[in-house]
Amino acid sequence: MLRLFSWNVNGIRAAVKNGFFDWFNTEKPDILGIQEIKALPEQLSEVILSPEDYTSIWNPAKRRGYSGTALFSKIKPLSVKKGFGVKHFDNEGRTIIAEYEKFVLFNIYFPNGQKDDERLKYKLDFYDTFLEYAEGLRRDGKNIVVCGDFNTAHKEIDLANPKANEKNSGFLPVEREWIDKFISYGYTDTFRHFNPGLEKQYSWWTYRFSARDNNIGWRIDYFFVNDEFLPCVKDALILPDIKGSDHCPVGIILDV
Repeated sequence: MLRLFSWNVNGIRAAVKNGFFDWFNTEKPDILGIQEIKALPEQLSEVILSPEDYTSIWNPAKRRGYSGTALFSKIKPLSVKKGFGVKHFDNEGRTIIAEYEKFVLFNIYFPNGQKDDERLKYKLDFYDTFLEYAEGLRRDGKNIVVCGDFNTAHKEIDLANPKANEKNSGFLPVEREWIDKFISYGYTDTFRHFNPGLEKQYSWWTYRFSARDNNIGWRIDYFFVNDEFLPCVKDALILPDIKGSDHCPVGIILDV
């Protein structure tokens, strides 16, 4: 059994100050993908850069204090790629692709489209570039596991105030339709697979309005797998009680 987790830490240095390693050293995930590290490796201590017993991979953004991803893995990947080979996406450090014996893991911090129409187009183009890349690996016989912050709530059940947000990026029809498209290609939202009607299950809460205390949140952090690999997924988890960020960890348990 492998325990895989994903967590948007909203700044790894801030998360460490807020108890990241308390959870990490207790949970001891087999693989952890983190997003929005907001740091360059040279800004981090060795304890953060290379946790004991883990292979660590860092993919910071070119811009300081922005975006970026990292991966901590007890199992050394067979290969690692940072990004899709598309410069204007890869400069933001949003993607780590790690190949293991039984699957390829995408750890992704998908773009936020709230800034303006240009940024929304960037987000949608990023979605399509990812899907094209993943489908190429599937055609080669690879199983796909995708984790990270998708920056979109899929269905009304996935956020506390759907009507108030239907014109806001993160819940726009065009964004939700892309997740429908992704699923139509043969991918499964693992949490909804195990919890189809479970309400009030969120992974992000704004820091304003006591949103987390009142559970006024969004489920925008996911684990998806290709349908052929779904039988290997034994459970999917959200850990809303774990603090340290405005997001909480999400995870799956794999039997490979």
